[in-house]
Amino acid sequence: MKKIFQLSVVVIAACTLYACQPETTNSVKEEKTENVETITLKQDTITRLLSFSGVLQGYEQMNISPSLTGHIEKIFVEVGSRVSTGQQLIRMEQTQYNTAKINLASVKTELDRVSALKASGSASQQSYDQLKAQYDQLKENAEFLEANTYVKAQFSGIISAKNFENGEMYTGAPILTLTQIHQLKTFINIPEIYYPQVQKGMALEIKSEIYPDQVFAGNIETVYPTVDANTHTFQVKVKIPNGKEMLRPGMYVTSTLALGKAQTILAPYSAVLKLIGSNERYVFVNDNGTAKRVSVTLGQRFDEMVEIISDELEEGMELIVTGQDRLVDGVKVQAITSPSKENNE
Repeated sequence: MKKIFQLSVVVIAACTLYACQPETTNSVKEEKTENVETITLKQDTITRLLSFSGVLQGYEQMNISPSLTGHIEKIFVEVGSRVSTGQQLIRMEQTQYNTAKINLASVKTELDRVSALKASGSASQQSYDQLKAQYDQLKENAEFLEANTYVKAQFSGIISAKNFENGEMYTGAPILTLTQIHQLKTFINIPEIYYPQVQKGMALEIKSEIYPDQVFAGNIETVYPTVDANTHTFQVKVKIPNGKEMLRPGMYVTSTLALGKAQTILAPYSAVLKLIGSNERYVFVNDNGTAKRVSVTLGQRFDEMVEIISDELEEGMELIVTGQDRLVDGVKVQAITSPSKENNE
């Protein structure tokens, strides 16, 4: 009986090791295929309009800060005062300037005397030259003190800030701010792809939400010669005539630049994906049954359609417009063309 029991244990173990194991196969799990909808890309003709937001600035603005310390004797203007070029704005304490005038007059008298003696041969050229150098230095100093004692407007405009009152001690902060408002400026940043098309003198339309029915004229005064390596944009300075003074510095405006007709590729905005944590945009195309990721730059938008710009995109490619959010680069796709979403509609 003991031997029969041992034999039974061996049989059970054998069953456990061999007979009861699941049957192995050489089959390979099939790769997953994603179902998607596509449209066929094609070139469209658009009117190229670029819109940019910005804030208006006075065409010229100057903080009035004399290069002298001392008491402010008189401020001749208030906030809102209109001034013209050369108009006196401030009179500072005059002690330094008056002393400089006295010294200059004294040296001038001596210079005239030595000049007469030199003409008769009674004074040397060296004496004259030394005195003349002293006179020139004192004259330059007196002119400097005059300009900073009797402070005048460098251009016509309006006083937009006043930070001191008569009799106060001037500490170096601006006493006044002078702003030009009959003409304004704004700066816009344009994507580098348009650099060859943007030229000095081109016209823009300026709009403000404050005047929804008004269109103001502007023109490109300066195209800056470098491109920002971080934003891949270049800056443009726009000059805006403002004779009626409806616009004011600080207002928010939209500037629209027309670049004429252009051939480009449009796609549904919903087909474009954005990389989380960055501004990178991309789409997927059907590359012979495989999803291919393509980085794009967005251009002009037309309602639900948007211009997509990339050297990798060509007319005739199949753009994936439904199911693209489930894709990764290289995954197999089963495409269904969707005529209702063709990019010319």
